Amino acid sequence: MMIQRPLILEIIESFYEVATRDFLIGYHFRGIEDFDTHIPRIATFWEVQLNGFTEHKEELPFNLIKVHAPLGIKIGELGRWVVLFRQNLDLFVKKQSITEDEALSWMKKVDWFEEKLRSRLIGAS
Repeated sequence: MMIQRPLILEIIESFYEVATRDFLIGYHFRGIEDFDTHIPRIATFWEVQLNGFTEHKEELPFNLIKVHAPLGIKIGELGRWVVLFRQNLDLFVKKQSITEDEALSWMKKVDWFEEKLRSRLIGAS
């Protein structure tokens, strides 16, 4: 199962559209200065996570912990991110852009990263 980059990009753009307006976590996303660079980089990150490779090597490597450490993310904010991401994926399943299995595969990665961020950032504070 492979999710094509244009669809990954569409899913990420959709998520960020909602996340930037969110009452709880929106301020983190509104603080991003250059969405034109950030969104494709995040799409590349997910392309690697989901498909195991990317043609956009110039956007590697990723250091999730180092990038997120200065944000002071709280446990509830991390939980809200997961909820919004899951809702976003559900929307794409309903539109039949991705399958239930693809959404499940994506959510397994989300859950793994949530645990890593929780243990390394929130647990460390």
